[in-house]
Formats: sequence, structure tokens, C-alpha cells
Amino acid sequence: MKLILVKKLIVFISIVFSIVYSEVVYRVPIEGVIDLGLPPYIKRVIKEAESSNIDAIIFEINTFGGRVDAATQIKDAILSSEVQTIAFINRRAISAGALISLSCEKVFMTGGGLIGAATAVDMSGKKGSEKVISFMREEMASTAEQRGRNKKIARGMVDEELSFTHLILDQDSILVQDIEGRKEGKLISLTTDQALKYQIADGTAENIDSVLDSLGYKDVQIVEKGENWSEDIVRFLTNPVVASLLTTFGFLGILFELQSPGWGIPGFVGLTCLILSLSASYIAQLATMYDLLFVFAGLGTILLEVLVIPGFGIIGVCGFGLLMYGLYLLLLPDIPVGEEIVGQAMDGFFIGLVGSVIGLVFLARLMIKTKFWKQLTSPDIQDKADGFSNSFGWESYRGKEGVADTDLHPSGWIRVADKRVFVVSEGDFIEKGAEIIVLSVDGNRIVVRELKK
Repeated sequence: MKLILVKKLIVFISIVFSIVYSEVVYRVPIEGVIDLGLPPYIKRVIKEAESSNIDAIIFEINTFGGRVDAATQIKDAILSSEVQTIAFINRRAISAGALISLSCEKVFMTGGGLIGAATAVDMSGKKGSEKVISFMREEMASTAEQRGRNKKIARGMVDEELSFTHLILDQDSILVQDIEGRKEGKLISLTTDQALKYQIADGTAENIDSVLDSLGYKDVQIVEKGENWSEDIVRFLTNPVVASLLTTFGFLGILFELQSPGWGIPGFVGLTCLILSLSASYIAQLATMYDLLFVFAGLGTILLEVLVIPGFGIIGVCGFGLLMYGLYLLLLPDIPVGEEIVGQAMDGFFIGLVGSVIGLVFLARLMIKTKFWKQLTSPDIQDKADGFSNSFGWESYRGKEGVADTDLHPSGWIRVADKRVFVVSEGDFIEKGAEIIVLSVDGNRIVVRELKK
């Protein structure tokens, strides 16, 4: 009942606003680093604006750039939008921010603003390969061309090896002398005045109200569109630090589980971390179905080896190899990349793998010293200093026959002399219900062998 009243109230408020305001505009901030969590948020806002017949979307941009693959996803979404898109560059739109700005129908800049310097660099700040530069250069040029802006300037923002002396604007050839980046060896970055002069920007404004006034919007309702909780989670999970930790803990859990019989807490923790990482990567379009196919095939094969097939052999090794290759593919963006990006992905992959192995060793050493581990593995252990013997009274079981109460691979439970006892086989897999014989008893360690008929 309360939910129905809330919905009616929302509808009433919407009707009131539609009467007071003849036009509605969405404001969408693009600030900080452009990461893979941003495209789903932008796409959702654009889709919502189209379905609600919103008049325009203003992207308030102030960024030094970020991931090229994220920027291209945003650019594609803006170019295909049925709603008018406006870029309001509030101070700067550098690198990936320049590509997003050029994709909008209208571009406005604050006084003292800056746009450009969009060459592709790797994580260490080095210039990308020619393959990557060529991709970004033509991506900028095609975007500028679609919006009726100068392609030479757009290309010059990416490639410093280009140079020119004249530009064609309004079918006139104009001598260019005030753009430092027109020279070979210099990237193009435009101030607000230069962007206006060379028709990269459509106007200047100090706030959103001024932008709307310049475009003729009157009695406008400005709706702030922020990220919802699910988009916040995706941005958090795709953060490079968080993604690395998830992958590391995923490795740790799987490796630790392979060292112990059955399937327990480490396996579930590792699997959960990998699922979180893969889900966020898929939503952010970093992971494709092709990549996920390798990962899930590897996980399925490992589970098959651990839970069904005795021991750990070629099936488990193949599954582990498939899992590693799939996780490596997740580190490569879905855009053309050069050898340095592939090398960085390989370095990051091996660092995560080595870190997982080292962490596994330290974790194992720490765990076996804890009281929890001792209680888990030997809950009835008693110290001689307390006057107890290490004998559990199971010596009499030596040579007796019994039945496997669970699968033994290689440890499990048996029934012998009307008692249910935890044992370990000699290393062979013994199925539930098989007849066994007790070979030896050492404290609480009982070793058994299957009786062959």
C-alpha cells in the first residue's frame, strides 16, 4: 500500500514539473579518471533520456583522461544518441576527455579551458605503438568529421608527427600561426579562444545556465543524474587495485583448494573473487564471451578433477592452463594494442600469479600454527605435558576390515568395528561402499587400503 502511494506521489510530482517546466535537461558529470566503470553509467543515462523524451543531456567534463577503450565506448553511445548531447568543458578535457567532447553535438568551454593532448600512452607514460596511435588518430578524426569539426586538428591532438600550415574553415584557407601543435613534434592542445576560432568549440560559458541560454532553452528543469549503487560497485570492482586483489585472492583460493582434499572454504572464497572480477569485467565490456569461455571451461575442468576424478592429473593441469589463459585475455582491452600493452598484460599476469603462490605459502605457514587449524585437523589432540598419551585407542583397529562411508580421495570416513572413523588411503581413490582394511595406526592417523576381490 505504501509503495503504491509513493508511486502515485512520484507521478504527481512529475506532472507538476512538466507543467512548470516546458523542457527537461539531464546534467551528467564526467570527472576524474575515465575508467571502465563509466560507460555503463553513461549508456544507462542516455537510454533513460531517450525513453523519457528528455530535451538534452549536458556532459560536464573536467578530466585528464583515462582508458581509451572506456572513452570509445562512451563516444559510440553519444554518437548514437537520439537526444541532443552537449559537452560543457569545465576547465579541461584532456586525452580521452577530448574524444568524448568531440562526440557531442555542441561543445562549450569555460574561460581558460583546455582541450586536446589525446595521444595514447601506456601505464608508464610512454607513447603507444603506431598501431595504437593510428587507431586513436583516426578515431578522433572520424568523430570530428561526423560532428562537422576539423579533422586535421583532431588528428594533431593524437599524433605529434603531423604538421600543417593552413586549415580549411567555411571553405576558406586560413593560415595557422597561433597553434603550437601545428609543428611536427608537438601535440595540439587548444585554449578556449583557439577552440572557438577553429570551430572545435561552439561557444564559451561559465556555468550550465549560460550554456542553456546560449542554446535557447527557456524554463528548463535541470536534473542531476548520478551513478546508482550497481554502477558504483562496478567502478569499484574495475578499479585496477581492487581488480588485482580479486584476481590474487582468486588464485590463492583455487591453489589452496588444490592442496587439500575435497572442496572447502578456500575454494569458495577463490571462486567468489573470480566471479566478482569476471562479472564486473563483463559489464564494463573488458571481458568478452570468448574470454569468459576459457575461464569457465578452466574452472569447470578443475572442479571435475577435484570432485570427481581421483588425484590431480592431466585434466586438472589442462583446466588450470585454460583458466590462466582466460584471465590473461581479460587484461587486454577490446581495442588494437601494441606489443608494449601485450607485454604489460603478461607482466601483470605473472606478477599476480607469483604473488598468489607466495601468498599461498605464507598463508599455509600461518594457518597451520593457528588454534583454529589444529582444531579443524586434529580436534582431539592432547599434549603429553598435560599428562595425556597420544594414543586414541585405535591401535586395535589395525588389520580389521570395514566399509568406506564416504569417497576417499585420499581422505574420508569409514565404518569399522561399529565406529565411524576419519582415515586416509595410501593415495588411491576409494569409492563409497568399498571394502577396506586398516593397514596402520599412528596416533590419530589411520591408513587404509581397498580390499580387492
